[in-house]
Amino acid sequence: MTGNGAEHSGSSESTDSTDFANADRGLIARLEPGQIRDENGRVVWDADAYGFLDEECPDTANPSLWRQSRLCARQGLFEVTEGIYQIRGLDLSNMTLVEGDQGVLVIDPLVSAEPARAGLELYREHRGDRPVTGVVYSHSHVDHFGGVGGVTDGMVPILAPAGFMEHAVAENVHAGPAMARRSLFHTGSHLEPGPRGQIGVGLGQTSSTGAVTLIAPNRDITRTGQEEVVDGVRIVFQMTPGTEAPTETNFYFPEHRALCMAENATHNLHNLLTLRGAPVRDARMWSRYLDEAVELFAHESDVLFASHHWPTWGTENLVAYLRQQRDLYAYLHDQTLRLINQGLVAAEIAEHLQIPPGLAGEWHTRGYYGSVSHNVKAIYQRYMGWFDGNPAHLWEHPPQEAARRYVDCMGGVDEVVRRADEYRGHGDLRFAATLLNHAVFAEPEHGRARAALAGVYERLGFGAENGTWRNSYLQGAAELRRGKPDLPSDLGSGMAAALSVGQLFESVAIRINGPKAWEESFVIDWVFADLDTTYRTTLSNGALTTREKPRRGEPQLTITLNKFRLLRLLAGKGTEGMAFAGDRALLDRLLDLVDRPDPTFDVVTP
Repeated sequence: MTGNGAEHSGSSESTDSTDFANADRGLIARLEPGQIRDENGRVVWDADAYGFLDEECPDTANPSLWRQSRLCARQGLFEVTEGIYQIRGLDLSNMTLVEGDQGVLVIDPLVSAEPARAGLELYREHRGDRPVTGVVYSHSHVDHFGGVGGVTDGMVPILAPAGFMEHAVAENVHAGPAMARRSLFHTGSHLEPGPRGQIGVGLGQTSSTGAVTLIAPNRDITRTGQEEVVDGVRIVFQMTPGTEAPTETNFYFPEHRALCMAENATHNLHNLLTLRGAPVRDARMWSRYLDEAVELFAHESDVLFASHHWPTWGTENLVAYLRQQRDLYAYLHDQTLRLINQGLVAAEIAEHLQIPPGLAGEWHTRGYYGSVSHNVKAIYQRYMGWFDGNPAHLWEHPPQEAARRYVDCMGGVDEVVRRADEYRGHGDLRFAATLLNHAVFAEPEHGRARAALAGVYERLGFGAENGTWRNSYLQGAAELRRGKPDLPSDLGSGMAAALSVGQLFESVAIRINGPKAWEESFVIDWVFADLDTTYRTTLSNGALTTREKPRRGEPQLTITLNKFRLLRLLAGKGTEGMAFAGDRALLDRLLDLVDRPDPTFDVVTP
C-alpha cells in the first residue's frame, strides 16, 4: 500500500460482497431520472452519467478504484434503522434525516442547495411531508453545509461544533479561490465521466455544482458528553477537533442505538492533507478519538453510519471496523515519526512505509481518497515543515527558472523529450513525468513536450487506485491538451451573506495588493446601524487591519450603512443607501487596491 496503489489490481468483487450488500441494504427508492438541475435548467448533478460503472473494469482504470466507485455510485433514499434515513449518491457526501416528534432533523445537507432540496423531496415522497425541524453540521467542510439553503430558511435549531464559522471561513473564503482551482484536479469535476475520464474520488463520485449556501449555526457543541434534544431526538456528542476537520463532532442517538462518525471513519484511508489544500490534520488525535468513540458509544450501537459511504451493521462488526481505522492512523503517525527520527525525509518515508498485512487486507483501509504516500508527507510537514534539512534545498530556484537550467544541462527540450520517451518505454512513468515537466516549464509552448507529458499523465491516472490522484493526472492531461477551463471568480452570495462583518473585512484584507498600497495610509470607520456597532479599518504599510468599537483616534472617512449594503459594495454593486462624512474619495482608493482572485491560474504550466 505504498504510493497510490497504481500497480495493485485489487481483489475481484466476488471475493467479498459484504460492502455491496451493505451499500444496497435499506434502499427505498432511487431518484429517477438521476439528474438534478438548477432554476435555469443547468445540470448540477448527474448520477446517471455513472451508468458505465455497471460494466466490467476496463484497462483504463484500476480495478480496486472501479470497485469503490461502483459502491459510491449507488444512489437514492436508504433506511439506516427505524427513524433514520440517508440520501446517498446525490452529491459527494450523504445527507442524513432523523425523524422527530414533529418533523425531521437534517444532518450535513450536501454541497449545494439543489441536490439537498431534491434529496429532501425524495424523502418526503416516501416518508411524508415532514417539516425540517433542525439541522446538524458535523464539521466545517463545504460538502456538509453548502446545501442548507435547499432544506431550511434557518428558522430552526442549527447545531455545529464550536468554531464552525471561523474554520468554514478560513477554508472556504480565505484560501477559497486557490482551493477552488486545485479542487478541479482533486475532484475531476471538469472531466467527462467515463472509463477514460472521471470515475469518482473514492469518497464519493464528485461534487455537485449548484448554489453553495451557508446559514450560521445558532447552537454550539462545546464538549464531549454534551446532550441536546431537537424535536424530541436525543443526541450525545463527541468533540473531535483536529481530525478530519479543524472542528468536528461525532454523535450518538441512544434511542436508535445508532452512531454517526461524521467523516472520521469512512470506507477508505482518508486524507491527512487534501490535494486541494487544507490545514494538516492530526493523525495521533484522530486515532485517539476513534478509540474514545469505541469506549463511549460503539458497544452500545447496532449501526454505524457516516457522512460518506454506506453504514456498518452489527455491534461486533462496527467495533472491529473502528478499531482497524484507529490502528491505521496510529500506525501511519507513529511509523512516520520513527523514520523521521532515523533521518529519513518525507519522500523517502513515503516510498518505504507499508501498512501491516492485517490492515492492508481490509477494503476500508485502502487509499481511495487519501493515500499512504501523501499522508506520510503530511505528517512530516506537520512536525518538520517544508524544509528537509539539506542546505541544497534551502534556496532553490522557483519551478520555471529551475526547469530552464535543468533542460539546459540536459541538452535542450528535444533531448529531454527523447530521454523521457526512453524512460516511458521502460515503464518508469514517474521519472518520465519529472523530465517532461521540466521540458514544459522551460518551453511551455513546445508541442511535443506537452503532448508527451499529457500521455504520461494519462497512463499514471489510468493506473491510480486513489481517486484524487487519478483525477489530478487526467485533469493535468486535459489542460495540457485543451487549455484551462473557464470558471467564475466569486464564492457567491450564499456564502458571503452568512459571514460576520468582521469576516467580510478579513476577506478584503487578504485581497489588498500590498506593494500597490505601500504608500497609502488612511482610516475609515464603518457605522452599522443595523448592528449598533462600528468597525474601523486602518490601512498602513500595505496592510488593512480591522477593529470593532474603536476607543481613540479619529477617522478620515465615516460610512454609515448596514450589512446588506456592505455585501452589495463588495459584490461591485455600488454605494446606494450609504451615508458619507469626510473624504469620500478614500473609499474609491481602498477599492482600487483590492485584487480579484484568478480562478484559473496555471498549475501544469508556468
